[in-house]
Amino acid sequence: MTGNTNRIIKIYKSLLSYFGPQHWWPGETPFEIIIGAILTQNTSWSNVETAIGNLKDHGLLDPQKLNQVSPEMLSELIRPSGYYNQKARKIMNFLEYLWAEYGGDIERMKLKGVDSLRYELLSIKGIGLETADSILLYALGKPVFVVDTYTYRIMYRHGFLSEETSYQDIQELFYRYLAKDLLIYNEYHALLVSCGKNFCKKKEPLCSGCPLKDDLKD
Repeated sequence: MTGNTNRIIKIYKSLLSYFGPQHWWPGETPFEIIIGAILTQNTSWSNVETAIGNLKDHGLLDPQKLNQVSPEMLSELIRPSGYYNQKARKIMNFLEYLWAEYGGDIERMKLKGVDSLRYELLSIKGIGLETADSILLYALGKPVFVVDTYTYRIMYRHGFLSEETSYQDIQELFYRYLAKDLLIYNEYHALLVSCGKNFCKKKEPLCSGCPLKDDLKD
């Protein structure tokens, strides 16, 4: 256990030293972060930024104002994010939940415990594990470790996981070896994304220049 703890922490320190603080999640308000977390499903962040920009241009990055928009108009505004009709429905589902449970007030959401909030978010149609945990961590300030394809790819290639490891098991790996710290969870996930995008690519990983090359097992 000590060996894995040291490796997990060493990976974090190596990534932080190489990439520096990531300042995640990009967004001016918790509501913008939530909308971004939904829109980023199955698309690149640059596409999400365009869609978010459209909503900003129309003054709609506000729960009350967005709740008054028709699904058709919302779909058109978020078209650059891809799967825009589905994502519009997901956003509408979240808004329906937000108003029904919290009167449209995200600050009221933050007062609730993380386990209850996670259960509620996962009950919203279209909100899966990664999206729910992204909302909890980056928008609501809850100490939850977010797992994505970059997390799986890097930890699998470095021998921490089997090919069939579940989302929950990957998450437990970080909970087991890291202190329960909101800032570390935030930074670690963002750093893994940067590493995955720049080095640990899906088809042709660039191991020779990667800041984690010394951790690779023969």
